[in-house]
Amino acid sequence: MFGFDFTTLPLAVNGFLFAFGAALVWIAGTRLALYADAIADRTGIGRAFLGLILLAGITELPECVTSISAVAMGNAPLAVNNLFGGIVMQTAILGVADALFGRGALSYFTPKPELLLEGVLLMILLALMLVGIQLGDTVLIAGIGWCTTLAFVLYLATLWLVATFEADKHWRPVDLPTAMAPQEVRPTLRVDSSWTLRRIWAALGMASAVILLAGSLLAASGDALAHQTNLGSSFVGATLLAGTTSLPELSTTIGAVRLGAYSMAFANIFGSNAIMIALLFVTDAVHREGPILAAADRSATFAATMGIVVTGIYLVGLIMRRHTAVLRMGLDSIFVLALYVLTVAGLFALRAG
Repeated sequence: MFGFDFTTLPLAVNGFLFAFGAALVWIAGTRLALYADAIADRTGIGRAFLGLILLAGITELPECVTSISAVAMGNAPLAVNNLFGGIVMQTAILGVADALFGRGALSYFTPKPELLLEGVLLMILLALMLVGIQLGDTVLIAGIGWCTTLAFVLYLATLWLVATFEADKHWRPVDLPTAMAPQEVRPTLRVDSSWTLRRIWAALGMASAVILLAGSLLAASGDALAHQTNLGSSFVGATLLAGTTSLPELSTTIGAVRLGAYSMAFANIFGSNAIMIALLFVTDAVHREGPILAAADRSATFAATMGIVVTGIYLVGLIMRRHTAVLRMGLDSIFVLALYVLTVAGLFALRAG
């Protein structure tokens, strides 16, 4: 997008540009949850579905831009590991929000059966990716692999299933918990009641544009840092790049928790992770050297496997709905945060090996 070789810049400059892009993503992302919550109030759309479609789609803009940009620059491993590594990172964001602003297990306060469906479908998508990596993806049409194509079709089916499931309400929660009181939100970040729905949509569009441009900057500077630091594309993509491009999910999830929109927080993360699988189809279409899953190494396989594990842990928490909390956070969040640390350590070990 920038038409400039960032590797010609000094390491310190690329580090500054990377941090600057991350700051822009964070600032814009802090507004998204407020705008989405206001849209839910004005339109009556369910917060879980809005988090799955609107919030997850917007917060995935950095991953979309960075992955496509990485493929365009000829660095397919950076793109693949950014997507797979981001799944564990984004799931751990729920644990961070639970630790910072929760006053009990977040999974206890989200009795939404559609969240269970979203989590199970996400695990199916991740398992399909592992099958494609192990068997070897082959070209289906126009250089795009059959596995990424099937994953994209299943993602669209996921949206339909969740929408119809939420509308039909086959399951109804019982023994509803007393909701945690929303955290105090700074007045400067509130959506004024005088704002029209059109103005809210316009503000949301502006924040999305900032995230899109900042994501391009992150991809270019991140690719340069991978070369200049000798850390390698796999490790940088699965950790540093995945972490910074997950800043919108972090800020919006924390914002949703502070607003008391707990189901939106879970739907945002599950939806964002599902979109990352669908993005493999988009990057596969840009990648002209065969199916992009061929660029998946042991780091990508490990990250995808851990993505299934951490998703499963939160599904257990959502099903059991235990109010047991340690250090003001749920046991499921503690396990997920611990597994994220182990995942980063494992990725570094794979890089060293």
